[in-house]
Amino acid sequence: MYLEITLTNQDQAVLVLLFKRPRPGQGKQRLAADIGSDAACRVAEALLACALERLQNWPGPVVLAPAAAADGDWSQALLSRPALVCPQSGGNLGERINRLDADLRAKGFSRLLLIGSDLPELSDRLLLQAAAMLDSSAVALSPADDGGVCLMANREPWPLLAELPWSTGQLGETLADCCRAAGMAVGTVAPSYDVDRLADLLACVERLRAGQPTSAQQRLIECVAGLKLFPQ
Repeated sequence: MYLEITLTNQDQAVLVLLFKRPRPGQGKQRLAADIGSDAACRVAEALLACALERLQNWPGPVVLAPAAAADGDWSQALLSRPALVCPQSGGNLGERINRLDADLRAKGFSRLLLIGSDLPELSDRLLLQAAAMLDSSAVALSPADDGGVCLMANREPWPLLAELPWSTGQLGETLADCCRAAGMAVGTVAPSYDVDRLADLLACVERLRAGQPTSAQQRLIECVAGLKLFPQ
């Protein structure tokens, strides 16, 4: 039995984290091809901690959406604040997002901000900008530098997403076109960066080092340093 949370304001934006439980050989396969499955798992744990830090600080309700229903109880203990656990169900990512969207709307949520666990540089400011954009747009997207998306926010149900080119450089443009074809106004907030490969991770860590890293970001920096992933 998972904790239920109640909205005090139906217009509150809900931050939703879609993620896989870090395990060697599960998730981050492109990164694992570069650094090995055990090292990729350790990085995935550090990346997830960064995402959980965002949820911990979010001023509205939060939802944990693990990829496997079997990880629901484990997910419930990840945060020290109330959170709804709503596991994803089968299909490709588009189908899972459609089902999750319907499940959360059935629970009374209407403004949803969907993020993944590979966005260690995602800022509270960008999340708040996306939430505010839903006042004027049905959809708000944060583009990724590789043509994908780093954040998907919506105040109306998504159109059918199963046929979109997930995990490709065409996703961002195709997703925006799909929403517009369904009559949804699409807004764009600042781009962010996701971590898929070693080059992404190293560039991310360099940027974090140059700034003022949060506690979780500092742990990611230390994780990468401990794995000796930077060229000598």
